[in-house]
Amino acid sequence: MQSHRVTMLGTGLIGDFYTMTLHGGRGRDRVETVYSRTEERGEAFADRWDIPSNTTSMEEAINHPDTDTVVIGLPNHLHEEAVAMTADAGKAVLCTKPLARNAEEAARILEKVESAGVFAGYLEDLVYTPKTVKAVESVRSGAIGDVTWVRSRETHPGPHSAWFWDGRLTGGGAIIDLGCHCIEIIRNFVGKGNRPVEVMCVTDTFVHPIEDEDNAIALIRFESGAIGQFEVSWTFRGGMDLRDEVAGTEGTIWLNHFLRTGFEMFTAGESEGYVAEKAESRLVVPRRR
Repeated sequence: MQSHRVTMLGTGLIGDFYTMTLHGGRGRDRVETVYSRTEERGEAFADRWDIPSNTTSMEEAINHPDTDTVVIGLPNHLHEEAVAMTADAGKAVLCTKPLARNAEEAARILEKVESAGVFAGYLEDLVYTPKTVKAVESVRSGAIGDVTWVRSRETHPGPHSAWFWDGRLTGGGAIIDLGCHCIEIIRNFVGKGNRPVEVMCVTDTFVHPIEDEDNAIALIRFESGAIGQFEVSWTFRGGMDLRDEVAGTEGTIWLNHFLRTGFEMFTAGESEGYVAEKAESRLVVPRRR
Protein backbone atom coordinates (compact mmCIF):
# COMPACT_ATOMS: atom_id res chain seq x y z
CA MET A 1 0.00 0.00 0.00
CA GLN A 2 1.29 3.45 -0.93
CA SER A 3 2.68 5.49 1.93
CA HIS A 4 1.97 9.19 2.33
CA ARG A 5 3.87 12.17 3.64
CA VAL A 6 1.57 14.36 5.67
CA THR A 7 1.23 18.02 6.59
CA MET A 8 -0.55 18.25 9.94
CA LEU A 9 -2.49 21.46 10.54
CA GLY A 10 -3.08 21.95 14.25
CA THR A 11 -1.34 20.91 17.45
CA GLY A 12 -4.34 20.41 19.73
CA LEU A 13 -5.89 17.23 21.06
CA ILE A 14 -7.15 16.04 17.68
CA GLY A 15 -3.75 16.71 16.05
CA ASP A 16 -2.16 14.52 18.71
CA PHE A 17 -4.67 11.72 18.05
CA TYR A 18 -4.20 11.84 14.27
CA THR A 19 -0.40 11.89 14.49
CA MET A 20 -0.34 9.09 17.05
CA THR A 21 -2.49 6.99 14.73
CA LEU A 22 -0.43 7.74 11.62
CA HIS A 23 2.90 7.03 13.31
CA GLY A 24 1.63 4.00 15.20
CA GLY A 25 -0.11 2.30 12.30
CA ARG A 26 1.08 -0.62 10.23
CA GLY A 27 1.80 1.57 7.22
CA ARG A 28 4.68 3.94 6.60
CA ASP A 29 2.69 7.18 6.65
CA ARG A 30 4.55 9.97 8.43
CA VAL A 31 3.91 13.57 9.36
CA GLU A 32 6.70 15.61 7.79
CA THR A 33 5.70 19.08 8.94
CA VAL A 34 3.21 20.61 11.36
CA TYR A 35 1.51 23.99 11.46
CA SER A 36 0.70 25.74 14.72
CA ARG A 37 -0.38 29.31 15.37
CA THR A 38 2.40 29.60 17.97
CA GLU A 39 6.03 28.63 17.51
CA GLU A 40 6.28 27.19 21.03
CA ARG A 41 3.40 24.74 20.55
CA GLY A 42 4.67 23.80 17.10
CA GLU A 43 8.15 23.00 18.37
CA ALA A 44 6.81 20.99 21.30
CA PHE A 45 4.51 19.00 19.00
CA ALA A 46 7.32 18.32 16.52
CA ASP A 47 9.62 17.13 19.33
CA ARG A 48 6.90 14.91 20.81
CA TRP A 49 6.21 13.11 17.52
CA ASP A 50 9.66 13.29 15.90
CA ILE A 51 8.45 15.53 13.06
CA PRO A 52 11.26 17.07 10.95
CA SER A 53 9.86 20.61 10.70
CA ASN A 54 7.24 23.00 12.06
CA THR A 55 5.99 26.42 11.01
CA THR A 56 3.58 29.17 12.00
CA SER A 57 2.65 29.73 8.33
CA MET A 58 -0.31 27.66 7.14
CA GLU A 59 0.57 28.37 3.52
CA GLU A 60 4.15 27.18 4.03
CA ALA A 61 2.99 23.99 5.76
CA ILE A 62 0.46 23.15 3.04
CA ASN A 63 2.96 23.79 0.23
CA HIS A 64 5.78 21.84 1.89
CA PRO A 65 7.65 20.14 -0.98
CA ASP A 66 7.89 16.75 0.77
CA THR A 67 4.18 16.22 1.54
CA ASP A 68 1.32 14.95 -0.62
CA THR A 69 -1.52 14.96 1.94
CA VAL A 70 -2.85 17.60 4.32
CA VAL A 71 -4.74 16.69 7.51
CA ILE A 72 -6.82 19.52 8.97
CA GLY A 73 -7.11 19.45 12.76
CA LEU A 74 -7.97 23.12 13.20
CA PRO A 75 -10.89 24.99 14.80
CA ASN A 76 -14.05 25.03 12.69
CA HIS A 77 -13.74 28.60 11.39
CA LEU A 78 -10.43 27.76 9.67
CA HIS A 79 -11.61 24.68 7.77
CA GLU A 80 -12.76 26.40 4.59
CA GLU A 81 -9.57 28.45 4.25
CA ALA A 82 -7.36 25.42 4.85
CA VAL A 83 -9.27 23.24 2.38
CA ALA A 84 -9.12 25.94 -0.30
CA MET A 85 -5.37 26.38 0.11
CA THR A 86 -4.82 22.61 -0.01
CA ALA A 87 -6.95 22.22 -3.13
CA ASP A 88 -5.00 25.02 -4.83
CA ALA A 89 -1.81 23.16 -3.93
CA GLY A 90 -3.19 20.04 -5.65
CA LYS A 91 -2.83 17.85 -2.57
CA ALA A 92 -5.17 15.34 -0.95
CA VAL A 93 -7.05 16.77 2.01
CA LEU A 94 -8.58 15.12 5.09
CA CYS A 95 -10.68 17.37 7.32
CA THR A 96 -11.72 16.76 10.90
CA LYS A 97 -15.33 17.09 12.01
CA PRO A 98 -17.44 19.08 11.53
CA LEU A 99 -16.66 19.81 7.89
CA ALA A 100 -17.91 23.39 8.21
CA ARG A 101 -19.88 25.78 10.42
CA ASN A 102 -22.95 25.77 8.19
CA ALA A 103 -24.36 24.32 4.98
CA GLU A 104 -23.12 27.22 2.83
CA GLU A 105 -19.51 26.73 3.92
CA ALA A 106 -19.80 22.98 3.42
CA ALA A 107 -21.17 23.45 -0.11
CA ARG A 108 -18.29 25.76 -1.03
CA ILE A 109 -15.77 23.27 0.36
CA LEU A 110 -17.29 20.45 -1.67
CA GLU A 111 -17.34 22.56 -4.84
CA LYS A 112 -13.71 23.58 -4.30
CA VAL A 113 -12.26 20.08 -3.95
CA GLU A 114 -14.37 18.73 -6.80
CA SER A 115 -13.33 21.50 -9.18
CA ALA A 116 -9.68 21.03 -8.17
CA GLY A 117 -9.92 17.27 -8.70
CA VAL A 118 -8.17 16.40 -5.43
CA PHE A 119 -8.97 13.54 -3.07
CA ALA A 120 -11.03 14.85 -0.15
CA GLY A 121 -12.05 12.95 2.97
CA TYR A 122 -14.08 13.71 6.09
CA LEU A 123 -12.57 12.33 9.30
CA GLU A 124 -15.41 10.64 11.16
CA ASP A 125 -14.41 8.10 13.81
CA LEU A 126 -17.14 6.06 15.50
CA VAL A 127 -18.53 4.62 12.27
CA TYR A 128 -15.18 2.91 11.69
CA THR A 129 -14.66 1.13 14.99
CA PRO A 130 -14.52 -2.67 14.47
CA LYS A 131 -17.76 -3.37 16.30
CA THR A 132 -19.66 -0.62 14.46
CA VAL A 133 -18.39 -1.86 11.11
CA LYS A 134 -19.55 -5.37 12.05
CA ALA A 135 -22.92 -4.07 13.25
CA VAL A 136 -23.44 -2.17 9.98
CA GLU A 137 -22.51 -5.31 8.02
CA SER A 138 -25.10 -7.26 10.01
CA VAL A 139 -27.77 -4.69 9.19
CA ARG A 140 -26.87 -4.71 5.49
CA SER A 141 -26.99 -8.51 5.42
CA GLY A 142 -30.60 -8.36 6.60
CA ALA A 143 -30.01 -9.73 10.11
CA ILE A 144 -32.51 -7.35 11.71
CA GLY A 145 -34.79 -6.87 8.71
CA ASP A 146 -35.77 -3.39 7.56
CA VAL A 147 -34.38 -0.64 9.78
CA THR A 148 -37.20 1.28 11.43
CA TRP A 149 -35.43 3.36 14.09
CA VAL A 150 -31.87 4.37 14.99
CA ARG A 151 -30.98 6.17 18.19
CA SER A 152 -27.53 7.69 18.76
CA ARG A 153 -26.50 9.42 21.99
CA GLU A 154 -23.30 11.35 22.73
CA THR A 155 -22.98 13.31 25.96
CA HIS A 156 -20.24 14.66 28.22
CA PRO A 157 -19.62 17.64 30.57
CA GLY A 158 -18.46 19.96 27.78
CA PRO A 159 -15.54 20.77 25.45
CA HIS A 160 -11.96 21.03 26.63
CA SER A 161 -10.78 23.98 24.47
CA ALA A 162 -11.88 27.59 24.97
CA TRP A 163 -12.74 28.22 21.29
CA PHE A 164 -15.48 25.55 21.41
CA TRP A 165 -17.58 27.89 23.54
CA ASP A 166 -17.61 30.69 20.94
CA GLY A 167 -20.40 30.10 18.42
CA ARG A 168 -18.80 32.52 15.96
CA LEU A 169 -15.85 30.14 15.67
CA THR A 170 -17.73 26.85 15.91
CA GLY A 171 -21.00 27.56 14.13
CA GLY A 172 -23.07 26.25 17.03
CA GLY A 173 -23.12 24.34 20.27
CA ALA A 174 -23.58 20.69 21.21
CA ILE A 175 -25.26 19.76 17.91
CA ILE A 176 -22.36 20.77 15.67
CA ASP A 177 -19.82 19.32 18.13
CA LEU A 178 -21.53 16.02 18.98
CA GLY A 179 -24.55 15.74 16.72
CA CYS A 180 -22.36 15.47 13.63
CA HIS A 181 -21.16 12.08 14.95
CA CYS A 182 -24.68 10.91 15.76
CA ILE A 183 -26.08 11.91 12.38
CA GLU A 184 -23.32 10.06 10.52
CA ILE A 185 -23.89 6.96 12.65
CA ILE A 186 -27.62 7.11 11.89
CA ARG A 187 -26.92 7.51 8.16
CA ASN A 188 -24.69 4.44 8.13
CA PHE A 189 -27.43 2.27 9.61
CA VAL A 190 -30.41 3.58 7.61
CA GLY A 191 -28.36 3.75 4.39
CA LYS A 192 -26.59 6.79 2.97
CA GLY A 193 -28.84 6.82 -0.09
CA ASN A 194 -31.87 7.10 2.20
CA ARG A 195 -32.45 10.85 2.19
CA PRO A 196 -33.86 12.76 5.19
CA VAL A 197 -37.21 14.39 4.48
CA GLU A 198 -38.26 15.90 7.82
CA VAL A 199 -36.51 17.07 10.99
CA MET A 200 -37.85 18.11 14.39
CA CYS A 201 -35.40 19.38 17.01
CA VAL A 202 -35.59 20.75 20.55
CA THR A 203 -32.62 22.69 21.94
CA ASP A 204 -31.93 24.51 25.18
CA THR A 205 -29.12 25.98 27.26
CA PHE A 206 -29.35 24.64 30.80
CA VAL A 207 -25.98 25.16 32.47
CA HIS A 208 -23.27 26.97 30.53
CA PRO A 209 -23.28 30.79 30.06
CA ILE A 210 -23.24 30.61 26.25
CA GLU A 211 -25.55 31.73 23.48
CA ASP A 212 -25.69 28.31 21.80
CA GLU A 213 -27.35 25.10 22.93
CA ASP A 214 -25.72 22.83 25.50
CA ASN A 215 -28.45 20.17 25.10
CA ALA A 216 -30.50 18.97 22.13
CA ILE A 217 -32.77 16.16 20.97
CA ALA A 218 -33.79 15.64 17.34
CA LEU A 219 -35.95 13.31 15.26
CA ILE A 220 -35.11 12.77 11.59
CA ARG A 221 -37.54 11.01 9.24
CA PHE A 222 -36.04 9.36 6.16
CA GLU A 223 -37.53 8.50 2.77
CA SER A 224 -37.86 4.86 3.81
CA GLY A 225 -39.98 5.87 6.81
CA ALA A 226 -37.17 5.06 9.26
CA ILE A 227 -36.70 7.45 12.17
CA GLY A 228 -33.30 8.67 13.35
CA GLN A 229 -33.03 10.08 16.86
CA PHE A 230 -30.05 11.83 18.36
CA GLU A 231 -29.44 13.11 21.89
CA VAL A 232 -26.49 15.38 22.66
CA SER A 233 -25.40 17.19 25.80
CA TRP A 234 -22.58 19.32 27.13
CA THR A 235 -23.94 19.00 30.70
CA PHE A 236 -23.90 15.23 31.29
CA ARG A 237 -22.03 14.42 34.51
CA GLY A 238 -19.93 11.32 35.00
CA GLY A 239 -17.77 11.27 31.90
CA MET A 240 -18.68 10.49 28.32
CA ASP A 241 -21.72 8.45 27.33
CA LEU A 242 -21.77 7.02 23.80
CA ARG A 243 -24.56 4.62 22.87
CA ASP A 244 -26.37 3.52 19.73
CA GLU A 245 -29.50 1.40 19.22
CA VAL A 246 -30.76 0.05 15.91
CA ALA A 247 -34.24 -1.44 15.63
CA GLY A 248 -35.54 -3.39 12.67
CA THR A 249 -38.49 -5.52 11.70
CA GLU A 250 -36.55 -8.69 12.58
CA GLY A 251 -34.27 -7.68 15.43
CA THR A 252 -32.35 -5.08 17.42
CA ILE A 253 -28.72 -4.08 17.95
CA TRP A 254 -27.32 -2.31 21.03
CA LEU A 255 -23.88 -0.66 21.13
CA ASN A 256 -22.22 0.93 24.14
CA HIS A 257 -18.97 2.52 23.01
CA PHE A 258 -17.46 3.20 26.43
CA LEU A 259 -18.69 0.48 28.78
CA ARG A 260 -18.65 -2.54 26.45
CA THR A 261 -16.08 -3.78 23.95
CA GLY A 262 -18.62 -5.61 21.81
CA PHE A 263 -22.25 -5.22 20.86
CA GLU A 264 -25.45 -7.14 21.48
CA MET A 265 -27.93 -8.27 18.87
CA PHE A 266 -31.24 -10.07 18.81
CA THR A 267 -32.31 -11.44 15.46
CA ALA A 268 -35.38 -13.45 14.53
CA GLY A 269 -34.02 -13.99 11.04
CA GLU A 270 -31.76 -16.70 9.68
CA SER A 271 -29.43 -14.60 7.53
CA GLU A 272 -26.74 -13.74 10.07
CA GLY A 273 -24.85 -17.02 9.78
CA TYR A 274 -22.16 -18.03 12.28
CA VAL A 275 -22.17 -15.68 15.26
CA ALA A 276 -20.17 -17.31 18.04
CA GLU A 277 -19.31 -20.72 19.46
CA LYS A 278 -22.44 -22.57 20.70
CA ALA A 279 -24.65 -19.55 20.04
CA GLU A 280 -28.20 -20.63 19.24
CA SER A 281 -30.34 -18.66 16.83
CA ARG A 282 -33.09 -16.42 18.17
CA LEU A 283 -31.19 -15.62 21.37
CA VAL A 284 -29.64 -12.38 22.55
CA VAL A 285 -25.99 -12.91 21.59
CA PRO A 286 -23.11 -10.76 22.87
CA ARG A 287 -20.99 -9.74 19.88
CA ARG A 288 -17.27 -9.26 20.38
CA ARG A 289 -14.50 -7.94 18.21
